[in-house]
Amino acid sequence: MSKSTPSKDLIGKGLRSLLQNMDAEYKNPAGKVQPAAIEKAVAINRIALTDIVVNPKNPRKDFDEKALQELAQSLKMHDLIQPITVAQLTNGKFQLIAGERRFRAAKIAGLKDVPAYTRLGNDKELLELALLENLQRVDLNEIEVALSYQRMMDELNYTQEQVAERMGKDRSTVSNYIRLLELPPAIQAALRNGSLSVSLAKLLIGKEVDKQLFLLKEITEKGLTVRQTEALIKQITQGAGTKQTATTGSNSNQLSPVYQRLENKLKDHFGTQVQLQHQKNGSGKITISYNDLNALNKILDAMQVSIS
Repeated sequence: MSKSTPSKDLIGKGLRSLLQNMDAEYKNPAGKVQPAAIEKAVAINRIALTDIVVNPKNPRKDFDEKALQELAQSLKMHDLIQPITVAQLTNGKFQLIAGERRFRAAKIAGLKDVPAYTRLGNDKELLELALLENLQRVDLNEIEVALSYQRMMDELNYTQEQVAERMGKDRSTVSNYIRLLELPPAIQAALRNGSLSVSLAKLLIGKEVDKQLFLLKEITEKGLTVRQTEALIKQITQGAGTKQTATTGSNSNQLSPVYQRLENKLKDHFGTQVQLQHQKNGSGKITISYNDLNALNKILDAMQVSIS
């Protein structure tokens, strides 16, 4: 499925406004992002890789190992052309602000040092620079984007409107990304690895966890489209399967497809009639029927229970 990524042009404007004093071509003509002024960067210096530490709060966690290896091979031949950006720490070390992919590849390539801009500024300004640089990557997944937006709100005290203004986005777009963080870990993992699109993930927001996981399974196993998923959600909401249970007379309780499938699995497991009743508050009961002692013994065997 296709992955939606932040607009590189719009995000690039934000990063360029922060780096405009490095190179005149990085001016931001649209003026989309206007963070507080940052003191000018010093001249480019080569800094030992052992003196550079990665920001542990960087929301970007996933790196394409094959792409890193390819970049590392290039660096062995041509060195690092595009400098990374760092901020000097009080202990003499440097914290990586922009260019973690290049930094990782340089380590793989066995380089001892790399060219780097050293930025001067307060923590808030440097954090915004790091987040904006991270968001300009075209290969970010939706959860990484959402985490970056959330950090801008948590650590820079921005509102959703301010984040949207900084990023050149609609407020609703920012809100939808942040709401992805409400989804269960399994669904967030599917967004990270690309097996679930953000359009489909948005349909799962606000549903009960068991229904979310059921829908995730159906979407990934059957390749459901947005329209097909919407139809399935409508069936679940309306209590699909009611007609079938009414016809058989086996269950007057209206079950969603999730619990209907569970009931059918229990019937197959015990080899007899099983009725599952599930209430909205999470309570319920399971009734297992049998016609004779042989049927009872089969049920007990399936439960691994002995009457002796």
